[in-house]
Amino acid sequence: MNVFRLVGDLSHLVAIIILLLKIWKTRSCAGVSGKSQILFAMVFLTRYLDLFTNFISLYNSSMKCIYLVCSFATVYFMFVKFKATYDSNHDTFRIEFLVVPVGGLAFLVNHDFSLLEILWTFSIYLEAVAILPQLFMISKTGEAETITSHYLFALGSYRALYIINWVYRYYTEGFFDLIAIVAGCVQTILYCDFFYLYITKVLKGKQLTLPA
Repeated sequence: MNVFRLVGDLSHLVAIIILLLKIWKTRSCAGVSGKSQILFAMVFLTRYLDLFTNFISLYNSSMKCIYLVCSFATVYFMFVKFKATYDSNHDTFRIEFLVVPVGGLAFLVNHDFSLLEILWTFSIYLEAVAILPQLFMISKTGEAETITSHYLFALGSYRALYIINWVYRYYTEGFFDLIAIVAGCVQTILYCDFFYLYITKVLKGKQLTLPA
């Protein structure tokens, strides 16, 4: 494992912890898209079905378990424990418009036509667009809490670091996964406007608000 993947994994983990702590400490999930969290739970569930059949390393298995537990804990907090604080009025993105096309694409474009491989590919494609309900929610409210902005920045940074990881692996190992690279680039592009607002506003101590 190279340093770019390690830092990317840590950035991903930090994003998840930030979100969970935000919900737990404030006893509220206001400003967080439950639909994005459902999509992320679907991502981890379909990606890590090989958890008990394909052992790579203790680190790899541990991270898989952490992602699964944390993603479903977030969904539980949002739709059960703190359901009264969930802003369903602004979280209106139609996720079936993401899940169905992504499922079809995974069925048609994959590395190997087997159940686990199709589900893994589905998870890669779905992760690329899973943040859209959250970004759509921010566009409707016109703003995001600072802690939510930190969560999104860490989440976006994770994928950007993975792109560097893939470039590094291509030049050092000859590794090239077109599906993961294209999906990762799409995911990073979706964050570009947010990155700009985060750097120009949040890092200067201002709340993230969208231009009128």
